Order: sequence, then C-alpha cells, then structure tokens
Amino acid sequence: MTGSPRNRSRLRNSLLPRRTSRPFRAGALTSGALAATVLVTGCGVVPGPGGDSDEPITVMTWAPEKTSATNKAGMPAFAKAYARWVNAGGGINGRELNVITCNERNDSVAASRCARAAVKKGVVAVVGSYSQHADTFLPTLEGAGIPYIGGYGITTDEFTSPLSYPVNGGQPALLAGLGRALADVCGPVTLIRPDTIAGDQLPPLLDSGLSAGGHEPTADQRAAEEATEYGGQARQALEASTTDPEAEGCVVPALGDRTSTFMDSFRRARADHPDVRTATVLGSVDQTTISTTGGASSPYEGSYVTGWYPASSDSLWDPMKDVIKKEAFGDNRIDPADAGVQTTWIAYTVFKQVVESLGGEEVSADTVVRTLNAGLKVETGGLTPTLRWQFQDKLAAVGFPRMVNANVTFQEVKDGRLVSSRDGFIDVTDTLRNTDLT
Repeated sequence: MTGSPRNRSRLRNSLLPRRTSRPFRAGALTSGALAATVLVTGCGVVPGPGGDSDEPITVMTWAPEKTSATNKAGMPAFAKAYARWVNAGGGINGRELNVITCNERNDSVAASRCARAAVKKGVVAVVGSYSQHADTFLPTLEGAGIPYIGGYGITTDEFTSPLSYPVNGGQPALLAGLGRALADVCGPVTLIRPDTIAGDQLPPLLDSGLSAGGHEPTADQRAAEEATEYGGQARQALEASTTDPEAEGCVVPALGDRTSTFMDSFRRARADHPDVRTATVLGSVDQTTISTTGGASSPYEGSYVTGWYPASSDSLWDPMKDVIKKEAFGDNRIDPADAGVQTTWIAYTVFKQVVESLGGEEVSADTVVRTLNAGLKVETGGLTPTLRWQFQDKLAAVGFPRMVNANVTFQEVKDGRLVSSRDGFIDVTDTLRNTDLT
C-alpha cells in the first residue's frame, strides 16, 4: 500500500472510488434498493424543505474560496449573477430565485457546516457546487432529502448517492477519454500521478482508454503529492516516453493542483530530450492557466486535453457569457473558460427546467427530487447530451450508478488557446465498463 498515513486519511476526498463500506458503493446496491432509498427521501418519509408559492425559491451554491489550495470562487459568484439575471426577467414561474452561498474552504468541517446551513435555511436544492468532501456533506443532505444538482464531479460519491444529479462524467470519464485519444497519436505514454491510495486508481482509468485503442498500458510513475518541484520526475518521465525513436511519446501529469508545478520543472528538463507531447484533463489545466503561464509560449502549448464540454470559444456558451456581461461585468472571479463556472451554468439550467416543469405546484426539495426521478429530460443547449437520471444507470456495475453523461470532448492547446481538436462528443461508457478498479 502506497502513500503516507496523512495521504491515506485524505483518500475520502479523492477523485476516485473509495474503499469503504458505505452502502452506496458500486455494485453493492440493486436497482430496487436504490429506488427504495430515493422514495424514502423523495416522498415525504424524511420531509424536505418546502416553500410557499409567494416566497422566493431558495437554493445554495458552495465552493472553496481564499484557500492555499484549490479555489473556485467563480462558482458562487456566477450563481449570484445567475439569480440576478433570472430575477430581472421575472424569476422562475414568477417566483424570485434566492441564492445563498457558502465558503467550503477545502475543509471537511466547513463542508459539513455548509450542508447544515442548507438544511437550516430550508433550501430546495444545492446547485452547481464544488467540494472534495462529499462523504461529510452528502449524508446531511440525504437525511434532509435535499438534492445535490450538478456538482463538479470531483468525488465518486457524486456518482453513487441517490440524491446526486451529476451533469458530467467527472474524473473517470476524463481519464478514460484521454487514454482513448492518446492511443491514436502517441508512442510510449507515461502517467505522473500522486503516490497515494487514490493515485493508485488513476492508471486503470487511463489504461482503459489506451487499451480500447489497441495501445500498450501507461508507464505508471508516482510522485509526491505536495512537492514544490518535480525535476527528477520530469526527467524520468521524459526518459520513459522517448524509448521508441519511431513514435513520439506522451507525458500525462495528473497531479491536480500540482500539475502546474510539474510543468514548470518539465519545461526546464525537456530541452535535453527528444520531443514529446503532453496531455492532461480539464481541471488540471484551463484557459486561465495557459494564459497566465505564457500563452503560446507556455509549457502547455501543443497539449492534448479532455474536457466535459465544448471549448469555451464555442458559440454554445454565448447565453452564459451574456449573463456574465449583463450581471457580472468586471467581476474577475468569474471566468467563462473555467470548468466550475461552466458546470454551475449547466446545473442552474437543469434546476430552472425542473421548476418550470412544476408549473403552479409547490417547489420543495421533495417535488424537485420526485420530478428528477420521474425521468424529466433536460436540454442544455447542446453543451451536454439530453440529461435524464435513472435509479441505477448503465455504469452501476463499475461503481457509477448516477453517471448519466459519460461524454467527453477532445481539445488541444494551439497558439496559446484551448480549442476543439475533434468535433462533437465521444461517449466513453463502454470504455468505463471495461475498467478494472479492483
């Protein structure tokens, strides 16, 4: 078993399936049992917050802000802007949308506090939020029957909880999709990932995509999770990826917030080695990161990137950008190229359609859950496929029963801009089905 005791304790917050006995674990729940769990929370046995028809519809959005690690201040800031935009147009079904925000602080105690505040404030849903601490906040939401709509997809719990309604395929889809893309264009592939138990699950996901494309498995290279430089790891990765003189290799850093640190070291080390391509996933790099590290001269130039949505330059994002222009012009917290802001837009798009479908009925956590579980089909303007949540979906057998969108997009950094490298979405459902996470 790899990883320090501190790293093992952080496994709960990982991007990948946790080895716990939690009842929502992959493959452990039949569709009947999952349905029963949803009916308990959705039909009044555990009463959810309600709302008078004359009162505002209250929801919450949370994300970490002003921390030394990951910060997603743009998500709650955009949620507030969205509410101003909706209310300027008469609200939803004539009712005001009231958005409460909470600083999740990248901390399990703070995440739990946000969830308790959501219950106390009587929110009908938590919408478009980011947290690595789903195991601390989801039980609170589940106990109160409050749905979690459009979380960022950073934890496996978001794909197992019966009250979670994810809008993307999270880290599993990104890695499987990246492997499939690299299989067609790369020689030897080297993955640099954290030396933790959670990091141990990254190679199988990437390898599932490589194998689907007839490629050899990745060279798995561990690295310290919180190192301040990666010179040694960069040189090792370059050596492993240049063993075939006939095929250009690829280096895949998957170090989360430390990916930029690795790329700084990689930029210095690569001058002494044959050319290689780099690749990563959305979240480890975005347009803001590319721009602040040199644009066309950044170490990401030429990198392959898998994302959940179309490139930020796509006209499909124009409605979201219009909201930002009208209600948050000059707010530098909100970057339309940020995957968190994009996910928040899609999450609120889902929520708005749910409320509109209720017409004059009561809007409460219970009615929102019932509507989603009844098979409401949600359109997102082409940013995702049509979204529709089932009690247990296609990927339940491999641990993701709530994953309804396993589509990814392929992008590339060209002239300092993140642009689409292949039209449309690629569905990695079958690739994920063949992933061995044991």
